[in-house]
Amino acid sequence: MLFSSPIFLFVFLPVVLLLYFLIWRKLRNYLLLLASLVFFAWGGVSYTALLLISITFNYLFGLGIGKNPGGRRSRNFLVAGVIVNVLFLGVFKYADFVVDNLNIFSSFLKFKPIPDPGLVLPIGISFYTFHALSYLIDVYRKITVTQKNPFNLGLYIAFFPQLIAGPILRYHDIAPQIKSRTINSVSFSYGIRRFVIGLGKKVLLANNMGFVADTVFGTPVNQLSGILAWLGLITYALQIYFDFSGYSDMAIGLGKMFGFTFMENFNYPYISRSIKEFWRRWHISLSTWFRDYLYVPLGGNRVSKYRTYFNLILVFFITGLWHGASWTFVIWGFVHGTFLIIERVSENKFPGKLWRPLQHGYTIFVVLMAWVLFRANDISYAWSYYGALFGNASANFDMMIYSKIINKEFYILFTVSLLSAAGIFVKAQSFIDMKLGNLKNHSTAFTESYSVIQAVFLMGIFIACSVYLITSTYNPFIYYRF
Repeated sequence: MLFSSPIFLFVFLPVVLLLYFLIWRKLRNYLLLLASLVFFAWGGVSYTALLLISITFNYLFGLGIGKNPGGRRSRNFLVAGVIVNVLFLGVFKYADFVVDNLNIFSSFLKFKPIPDPGLVLPIGISFYTFHALSYLIDVYRKITVTQKNPFNLGLYIAFFPQLIAGPILRYHDIAPQIKSRTINSVSFSYGIRRFVIGLGKKVLLANNMGFVADTVFGTPVNQLSGILAWLGLITYALQIYFDFSGYSDMAIGLGKMFGFTFMENFNYPYISRSIKEFWRRWHISLSTWFRDYLYVPLGGNRVSKYRTYFNLILVFFITGLWHGASWTFVIWGFVHGTFLIIERVSENKFPGKLWRPLQHGYTIFVVLMAWVLFRANDISYAWSYYGALFGNASANFDMMIYSKIINKEFYILFTVSLLSAAGIFVKAQSFIDMKLGNLKNHSTAFTESYSVIQAVFLMGIFIACSVYLITSTYNPFIYYRF
């Protein structure tokens, strides 16, 4: 079940919200856990069985760690828990990838190929496995205490707003909220506003940019002109940003409706002036998770410079693999890790000493080139696509493809996407709020009118999204790869 689906918007969410506010407070966590399991089971009952197995194992490992956190026995439980979780993720996500690569190697040695396991990737497994690891590590580090109630631990791991697309939550941040939380009209209305904005990002912007990107990337490279190749890449960059950030906005909004506060996950990454800054703004919950649970334990930047470079490359190798079982993802991770090292070697002179527009240009160029790898199905296709971008494109401008994807609606949405990704609308709103602040403070009528305008605007977005979802069959879910 997707947030951007009629069944979720008009059936699942209203029913869960209604029951949540009708039942006794002490039963609310159980309701949310049950709702989360139903939400997950919509994609396949077998997936829910795997999720329940993960919750059970991690509950037992947590009890073992919690008996003497930091001790030898506790460390053994932690190591066992990490191994089980990594194997759990590895088998379902990477078995086919490993077998494919072993068969390539064995073909040179004339060995009999290994049968393809044919395992189906469970939705959200990368996210809930990282939640489980966070719990075990936090208990071992004595940052938090063991969760004795298995239902509460299950709610942390399986809570449906962040189950399939993040943000990745730290157990020590959520544990107090699972125990006790409050909801008021202000936070609930903020949750609705945040959810609708995220829905608009996903449905109106990401889906429309994605249609163009899928059309271009689905066209044989030798038929692409340079203009279409660049258009496909830029629209894909916008699609993936609005898809990811839109889902994060919806998750944060849903959390607020139920009294939870989730961390921000995106902060206008395309305005960054270095790759280092990009990763402080892009998928923040993932980058900080790797920082705190992998990079810092490896020594971070407290070791020799060469060991620091190794740590960076290793972290981004794993970051690439986390996103998908393909060499294109691995190389994508290496690209980002390499430029982080280059920036570190220069001691912030590069790109920090460049003219500011050049800093932005450098960062966007590296990110866009890496997105080719992220989108391509294999390295060969990525290499051919680079050729189309830089001079080895078709000399004939295919008007059939162009007319299929370009119209007045696209021009409007493309402009809105660019301005939104650059944070222009947020800056404009802040400027207007500042200028009109005094008037709002001294005029009740103006305050009420301003609120009505905002409500009408959000209602318009919701109606437009609803019409799109009902009338269109194009609603991709790119997290299937993760």
